[in-house]
Amino acid sequence: MEGGDEIRQLLREIRDAQRELLAEYRRVIERSLEFQQRAAARQEQLTRLSRRFASGIGILLAVLLVLLVYLLAKWSHYLFG
Repeated sequence: MEGGDEIRQLLREIRDAQRELLAEYRRVIERSLEFQQRAAARQEQLTRLSRRFASGIGILLAVLLVLLVYLLAKWSHYLFG
């Protein structure tokens, strides 16, 4: 029965290797999910920042447009007149 013991030992080694491999896969998947969550959070932050930036630029352009219209109205008789 030496052959049977060798086969059992080999099967145990295969089982143990598969368990180790499965544990490693689980660790890799957990890290991957963690990285994906971090990336999603960063993307949300950048989206909020870009919206805030675009709003600021829009407000600045509106103020400049109002200032331009005001100056044109005030000085139109000198400029066009």
